[in-house]
Amino acid sequence: MLAFTRETRLSETTFVQAPTEAGADYRNRIFDPRQELRFAGHPSLGTAVAVARARGEREARYVQETPAGLQPIEVALSHTAARTSMLQEPAWFGPELDPAPVLAAAGLGVGDADPDLPVQVVGTGVPQVLAPLRDPEALARARPDFELIEPLLDEHEAIVLYLACCDPEAGRARARSFAHTADMGEDPATGSAAGPLCAYLERRTGAAAIVIEQGVEMGRPSRLHASLDGERVRVGGDAVILMEGMLHL
Repeated sequence: MLAFTRETRLSETTFVQAPTEAGADYRNRIFDPRQELRFAGHPSLGTAVAVARARGEREARYVQETPAGLQPIEVALSHTAARTSMLQEPAWFGPELDPAPVLAAAGLGVGDADPDLPVQVVGTGVPQVLAPLRDPEALARARPDFELIEPLLDEHEAIVLYLACCDPEAGRARARSFAHTADMGEDPATGSAAGPLCAYLERRTGAAAIVIEQGVEMGRPSRLHASLDGERVRVGGDAVILMEGMLHL
């Protein structure tokens, strides 16, 4: 599975299997080019759409099994377009980090940090390093140094460094997401970081919902919707089926 994932050169590749936990509809194993992941957002949403299409279901509710737990997912499918959302795991709040080395890994300085929102490790299934920025101009100037990003993420068992310029009162944010290595690069949409950002903003500002624009600077814009749903965060958006085929091994 890891070898095939590396062959695809995609951010993540998933493999659907029979469930091993009671209450799950299927088991979703998710790989990036480095390793198997405990959880990821967009690979979960996309996989649910693929399962619905394979089963011929236009509307469905599934429970997927990952190493992080069981996540309920809803799908509404129309031909090759879909609307989908999922409940991620309850938020876990890790340590606040010194902004200087974190922002240096993105080619930025301490003056670019949001003065009211500290850098922190947060997870809703898998940890992420959240680094709120002062303004969108700083977000545009970010230049990742992957030799610094990789050990930073590994230290906290995180998947991405998530830079975000947030306007909690308006319920909006603009984000960029950098993975471990230059080969993995920038991610245009990171559901497993959108959930932690929503939980983080709710705890610090009271904002219980956020719409996140991501991927703009790399020419692959995406829009993620995240909101608190009880003790969990619901993350979702639109999905499109691009291709189908048969793999011969």
